[in-house]
Amino acid sequence: MAQNHNDFLKIKAFASDVDGVMTDGGVLCDLEGQLYRIFGAKDGFAIRMATMNGFPFAFITGGRSASIRERALTIGVKERDIYLGSRDKESDFMDFCRRHGLKPEEVMYFGDDVPDIGVMRMSGIGVCPADAAEDVIAAADCVSPFPGGKGCVRDMVERVMKAQNRWTFDTAEYKRLY
Repeated sequence: MAQNHNDFLKIKAFASDVDGVMTDGGVLCDLEGQLYRIFGAKDGFAIRMATMNGFPFAFITGGRSASIRERALTIGVKERDIYLGSRDKESDFMDFCRRHGLKPEEVMYFGDDVPDIGVMRMSGIGVCPADAAEDVIAAADCVSPFPGGKGCVRDMVERVMKAQNRWTFDTAEYKRLY
């Protein structure tokens, strides 16, 4: 399990699935077919901290709802780094890496289910929440003690940034961006 300080020093960016990682995996559907998810605020704040401190962040998800895009944008994920309806996560991951001049081993990837395993293996550190699918837990480099939507992303982003002495909050920049 890659959880020591030195493993975190090579990380320059983050990428994540959404359902089951950024959320608890539950999806509500209204009579008009609108889908609703609950995102953890602490996970969102960690993404803001990462993007404010120079770490690109991507959402790579099979979900297609506009609400995913809106949530991503409000927490600092750039439009070009939002991959909705992804059916080839490895390709989308490599596109993210190419566009940011990153090697796959410089990216921490968060996933919770079978479609994420390939990207987890390609990335520098593959992370899953505590309640991920059994096959994903077996493939992960790190298993967060937190479940999806309840701090998994915050936990690992904060660890990486603290290892690099980059977990810093600039009030003026925060006010400017958000």
